[in-house]
Amino acid sequence: MTTATPFGRALCAMITPFTSAGALDVDGAQRLAARLVAEGCDGLVLSGTTGESPTTSDAEKAALVTAVREAVSDRASVVAGVGTFDTRHTVELALAAEKAGADGVLVVSPYYSRPPQDALEAHFREVADASGLPVMLYDIPGRTGTRIEPETLIRLAGHPRIVAVKDCSYDFLGAQKVLARTELAYYAGCDEHNLALYAVGGAGYVSTVANVVPAQLRAVIDAFDAGDTAGAARSQQRATALIELMMSAGLPGTVTAKALLNELGLPAGPVRAPLRPADRAAVDGLLAEYELLV
Repeated sequence: MTTATPFGRALCAMITPFTSAGALDVDGAQRLAARLVAEGCDGLVLSGTTGESPTTSDAEKAALVTAVREAVSDRASVVAGVGTFDTRHTVELALAAEKAGADGVLVVSPYYSRPPQDALEAHFREVADASGLPVMLYDIPGRTGTRIEPETLIRLAGHPRIVAVKDCSYDFLGAQKVLARTELAYYAGCDEHNLALYAVGGAGYVSTVANVVPAQLRAVIDAFDAGDTAGAARSQQRATALIELMMSAGLPGTVTAKALLNELGLPAGPVRAPLRPADRAAVDGLLAEYELLV
């Protein structure tokens, strides 16, 4: 991987497969990870929002990293979500991820407590100092209640292990300001922005939708890299209906991704409470859009 794309370009925010009884499905995780890499993902992000990190244990998170690392070997990067609302706990998870074989860690803003920017910056620095792994910051204020402000990101870019951002801020101008002033690798965290952010210098994407259509999303950036910008736009536009249905139709992306994967006979299993599975009407709608795309 280059410094411009430290974890690859086409990253999947992988779901965490569970058995029918609700336990971690290690075999299913390995099979899903191998499929995603075979179909175009060069990085897998585990235990993020899509991976149901709030409802998986520390031991499950470490076991997932170990299993996926074994399944994909060096064919893809493995980034472990370690962010919590507790700096000490986040440090512990980062160290466990390093021991389990992760290539990097994804660290979200501490949620619920809503720290001010100086405290937020100190939190990220303490986590980055704790292990030898490179860090991807996760800016998703709609879920955490706290934005990582552009000026904070610019300061944090000076840390040798803070190398990337997963951007779910919905602030396209702010992202470009950080891109213009730092070497941070910017990954689109909202699938509707995959091509737009890439076109202004982003590193790629961390995609929930890639759980079900990895090759179709990879085709967007491959076309752009080949100079076929019109083809890239067409591919992005073709995916729009499925992106909207999976991410913006009232159900969390975890729920819609697992619904489709289960329908396709791929490893997924149930979601954990408080999430609830999609109903039959929602599943039928998702499947119809999926079949139009593939």
